[in-house]
Amino acid sequence: MVLRQRSSHVSLEKHTNEGRWRTVVPLHREIRPGTLSDILRQSRLTKEDLRRLL
Repeated sequence: MVLRQRSSHVSLEKHTNEGRWRTVVPLHREIRPGTLSDILRQSRLTKEDLRRLL
């Protein structure tokens, strides 16, 4: 769920049975690998989850 957008970043929130997870994602054409890794960690997603969602 999108919480808000400010400039070139968007705040997202994910609700699961385990709790609520929030992260900020830059709206850039390319995201650095470390930034993507942090976003996945904060969202409790694995690389395989991301591949499946794409």
